[in-house]
Amino acid sequence: MDEVVRDVIVSIGAFAAIFGIIYVYLMTRHRERMAMLDRGVEVSPFNSVKHSNFLTLKYGMLSVGVAIGMIMGSVLSDYGMAKSTSFLSMIFLFGGISLILNHIITRKTS
Repeated sequence: MDEVVRDVIVSIGAFAAIFGIIYVYLMTRHRERMAMLDRGVEVSPFNSVKHSNFLTLKYGMLSVGVAIGMIMGSVLSDYGMAKSTSFLSMIFLFGGISLILNHIITRKTS
């Protein structure tokens, strides 16, 4: 029973910390913008945030690279390599390869 209570408290604490950080960030940003409006400073630089179409490609390729790394780590651990070494090395290897490929694709299309 003590482990369950501990797990619940840790989970609630983690979610509360994440919520608190996001709340403080948003409230601080709102106060800054309101102060800028009160002083008459233009706030258009905040509104002109450019969203990159390649950001989703980057995260997608990274996710696929990590998934392939996990699969290859499992294969290597079945062939006798240490589990921690095989998983970590393959995840970082294929994650890095996917980010390099993403950079090449982004550079060619720009």
